[in-house]
Amino acid sequence: MACKFADSSFIFKAPKQRSVGGHGFSEHNSQGILYLKRASLIQRGIKRQHCLTNTRRSNTVRAVAVPIAPPPAPAPTPVTSPASSESAVYRKILSESYGFKQIGERLPEDVTLKDIINTIPKKVFDIDDVKAWKSVLVSVTSYALGLLMISKAPWYLLPLAWAWTGTAITGFFVIGHDCAHKSFSKNKLVEDIVGTLAFLPLIYPYEPWRFKHDRHHAKTNMLTEDTAWHPVWREEFDSAPALRKAIIYGYGPFRPLMSIAHWLMWHFDLKKFRPNEVRRVKISLACVFAFMGIGWPLIIYKTGIMGWIKYWFMPWLGYHFWMSTFTMVHHTAPHIPFKSSDEWNAAQAQLNGTVHCDYPQWIEILCHDINVHIPHHISSRIPSYNLRAAQQSLHENWGKQGAKLCCI
Repeated sequence: MACKFADSSFIFKAPKQRSVGGHGFSEHNSQGILYLKRASLIQRGIKRQHCLTNTRRSNTVRAVAVPIAPPPAPAPTPVTSPASSESAVYRKILSESYGFKQIGERLPEDVTLKDIINTIPKKVFDIDDVKAWKSVLVSVTSYALGLLMISKAPWYLLPLAWAWTGTAITGFFVIGHDCAHKSFSKNKLVEDIVGTLAFLPLIYPYEPWRFKHDRHHAKTNMLTEDTAWHPVWREEFDSAPALRKAIIYGYGPFRPLMSIAHWLMWHFDLKKFRPNEVRRVKISLACVFAFMGIGWPLIIYKTGIMGWIKYWFMPWLGYHFWMSTFTMVHHTAPHIPFKSSDEWNAAQAQLNGTVHCDYPQWIEILCHDINVHIPHHISSRIPSYNLRAAQQSLHENWGKQGAKLCCI
């Protein structure tokens, strides 16, 4: 296990400065510390996770996510020139220290996102209705199996049943995710209907999420514009004890609660959307409230309050565990910078700034390969069932630039 969970979480902190040949890695180990926090906790739109940067407000922030009790790095190979974040020696030490299989080279400045897309076979963009509906069948069947497990399991096996069911219902989210990116069906009305229905058991409003998520793809790892991660500067962090505690505990064992806070604060406030988006947002909100107003009372009528907790609430918490974990792992790593809009480069942000992570096969199947995430950020029009083929192509053409993390 290259990178392990402690209390099912990462703890984010500043690593100690390590030298190579007498030279410290100053780019990644400056004395100033910056923390990133999920964009949902505070109305100001700040986010989670520790980052290293100089406390002078530089335009580039490098994120550092370290596993609990990281294994000591092997003795560095002596070098005669100063180490930098671009050196093979540095990247090798960093990858071994933080549980990565690989930390890629920096993409050349003259490479564009279109250049990368042009190297991917055209067939991976094709929508296959059979494969798309097969993914729906997998999610519905695995979710039904999970509910059966919950109904039959003795109390001491309920956590296992909840873990399975929470993972299965995460597959519903991935199906809606494909619909939002127009990679599920050639019929856009079908996509809107399937996406809305897939999100209903999660009580996630489909259209509000789609609008926010599109901005994340357009501005991935942009310092203030990315809707997924916003920086909290050290002086802000140190001056707000409540915020400091929220980050420490919220991104530890209580990480799913941060995902729930994000869900509440970013998807139900009409003021957060453009005027031309509000109508569709209202329709999605009406669907969610209808599910809560009809579905929840039916569950309680049939099984009682404890049944509602057993059959809906606990799997829902499992979904938010995966939602928060996947979101954190996909774009936060020691080598990934957050840049201001005038320095931001789309190709670098999507290829160098996205992490491929391997999970056990049952998780990959139930979650429809959402963790094969680099090709999804190269082009969100690639259906989930074609992500592995696209990843293979990227590996063959751009393998030196990719980042690979083994999480479990």
